[in-house]
Amino acid sequence: MRLRVRGPEGMTQVNLDDNATWTDLKHAISQKTDTPDFDLKYGYPPKPFNTESIDGATKLSDLPIKLDGEQLIVMPRNLQAQLSSPMSNSHPPPQAVKGLPSQNQVSPPQHQSGNFPDQQLSLQRSKKKAVDIESEPPEIPVPSLDGVMVLRVMPDDNSCMFRALSSAVLGSALDGMTELRSVVAQTIQAEPDLYTKALLEKEPADYCKWIQREESWGGGIELSILSQHFDIEICSINVQDLRVDKFNEGKPTRCIVVYSGIHYDVCAVTPYAGADPDFDRKVFDIVQTGDEEMDGGALEAARELCKVLQGRHYFTDTHGFDISCGQCGQSGKGQQWAVEHAKTTGHSNFTEPDA
Repeated sequence: MRLRVRGPEGMTQVNLDDNATWTDLKHAISQKTDTPDFDLKYGYPPKPFNTESIDGATKLSDLPIKLDGEQLIVMPRNLQAQLSSPMSNSHPPPQAVKGLPSQNQVSPPQHQSGNFPDQQLSLQRSKKKAVDIESEPPEIPVPSLDGVMVLRVMPDDNSCMFRALSSAVLGSALDGMTELRSVVAQTIQAEPDLYTKALLEKEPADYCKWIQREESWGGGIELSILSQHFDIEICSINVQDLRVDKFNEGKPTRCIVVYSGIHYDVCAVTPYAGADPDFDRKVFDIVQTGDEEMDGGALEAARELCKVLQGRHYFTDTHGFDISCGQCGQSGKGQQWAVEHAKTTGHSNFTEPDA
């Protein structure tokens, strides 16, 4: 039995044997999506499962709904735990959560008391990381594509994810950002049954206004929406653990972005080291041969590239990294310290110090 499961951080696949039970399915979904507690929807338009009424020992084959080949939508009950991890797959993903999201901003905890400012907390990563990579860029040969895989580093602003994707699908890291933000907003407005307040942690109308601001970061939900809009598979590689999250999996083309904790860059194959970026290739054809897919070695080379980046510590561990307040100079460790400091002081600008 094969099912496609769509979580907040993208699409994944669950394979179960014919005798699998409801408990087996829930466990598999939990593992695949890193979501311990969730509700499910199925079909189109999405309809809710009454998950609480199903006995765990019930065989999936005995359910009134035929699940083989079905697509299920995961609706996390504990949104904070799910959305604060990188789409995860999906990389992810990263919405307004009580901690650092997938880019360089963090929203303050909701339902706070006192005079805590109603604004996002800004986090700037260590400038040294980008400088080190750009001064000595890693390169991975890709013979089948007649070039080398390189990392195109995006500017450290709140639009790095939109820049990275725009440079791949539109050919421009700057001009397409407004268009991509507009696509996200229009999709959310067009699918109210899927993009609910519970998923977005904002009223959908407010979220649509927010995501169209140039200072608002994008993450897993945006990658999922844009992958479907452009009918392309987006692979997001997490430098810290080399996890590959695939959005809109199974399409005939793919592009590859790199997630380094609070920042996105994009992978490109260039004819030779130092070639003008105008010659970059950032979209790769996928050929399916039986159970195997071939993209000329692009994804494998991108993972090798990320292994090099990992070895050079080109990532931010948001749970244990050093962080300092840009307003008072106090220092601490990890996203939780930043959130608590912000709640106590009202300060909103934070920096990852250079090593």
